[in-house]
Amino acid sequence: MPKVLVITYYWPPAGGPGVQRWLSFTRYLREFGYQPVVFIPENPHYPLKDESLLADMPEGITVYKQKIFEPYSLAKRLFGNKADTISSGIIKEESQSWSERLMLWIRGNLFIPDARKYWVGPASKEVRRIIQQEQIETLITTGPPHSIHLIGFKVSRQTGVKWIADFRDPWTSIGYHSKLKLSSYALKKHKRLERQVLNAADKIITTSKTTRDEFRQITKKPIKVLTNGYEPFTAKETPKLDQEFTLSFIGSLLSGRNPLNLWKVISELIKEEPELSEKLKIKIVGLISEDVLQSIHQYGLKDHTIVIPYVSHKEAQVYQRSSQVLLLLEIDRAECKGIIPGKLFEYMSAERPILAIGPNSWEAGQIVETTKSGVYFGYDTSEELKIQLMEWYEQYRQEKLYLNPHSIGRYSRRSLTEKLAEELKWV
Repeated sequence: MPKVLVITYYWPPAGGPGVQRWLSFTRYLREFGYQPVVFIPENPHYPLKDESLLADMPEGITVYKQKIFEPYSLAKRLFGNKADTISSGIIKEESQSWSERLMLWIRGNLFIPDARKYWVGPASKEVRRIIQQEQIETLITTGPPHSIHLIGFKVSRQTGVKWIADFRDPWTSIGYHSKLKLSSYALKKHKRLERQVLNAADKIITTSKTTRDEFRQITKKPIKVLTNGYEPFTAKETPKLDQEFTLSFIGSLLSGRNPLNLWKVISELIKEEPELSEKLKIKIVGLISEDVLQSIHQYGLKDHTIVIPYVSHKEAQVYQRSSQVLLLLEIDRAECKGIIPGKLFEYMSAERPILAIGPNSWEAGQIVETTKSGVYFGYDTSEELKIQLMEWYEQYRQEKLYLNPHSIGRYSRRSLTEKLAEELKWV
């Protein structure tokens, strides 16, 4: 059975969506004729941890580890808890303190492409040894962090091993790049490194068509779209639906991902419909930016809002299935139209109505509508949004708020791994 070496930064006990993609791929690859070997950092800094994912690690695969230098400990000493905020991805849209602006400048201009850059040299040396010892035929790097791709770039040139670069997110076109206070030199270096990786890899994988089309402007190398997906729900009992009319967001509600039109519509509805006011709850499960929470409060929704701190992946699945309506939100910017949150596919498998609000031509919103998993609105929609919420509320009152998604089986992790195995045949 040919061996594939997967280099990833995120691995259990890391929490969040970054770990689940390759945790699942490595679980199923042997079914389709490939033996995965995994290489990870020994002492990484994970902003979120989920110990429950340790039980999901595939049995019988070899995992190599190597120490990594993490600048986070220095940032913590210099900037205190604000370093935690930046590390978690919560970047304020405005009213940043001088220390926050300085942190962003340092992050953007001194750590290119990211703070894991110091792992590239030592990791490349160790990867060459693993390739020889394990007789690896194909190397796969997955980012972000995009420093991981620089390991693939270096090792493939030194050894000639076939190399696939998997992009879970874009590189220079991702939304937060505009917040990093990049100098012209730093931006040029990012673009140069991106171009080098895209033109050196034997094959590129993206999670969205938008990113694929952007990369086609940079390289002629073959690019395959393999979205994120979902795992079957394995709990013994199906969670009971909430008694309240819950609108639940599960994940990280970061700055900018703030649908003011939704808060405004809900504020109007609870004034117009006293019964709805008694039943409605906005449930935020995970991280929430302070400015988003402040907006919710400004629209008079504080007493209707429940914030639940970060929970394990298994607990998150329970919240998905017990909620009346699931909220899928993305920043209202053109560069975000290709962002497809990993939670979308788990939302679809939960078979609860999805209310998606995002930028124009948002791929995730289009998937919601194509699969009949819910509805998709832009940030400038109000009246139609109000009508939809009232329609769902009436169905909730009659205990008829259900849906039947269309053709979502193609997004199961196992089905996606089968497609990955096909790509490995033609590297």
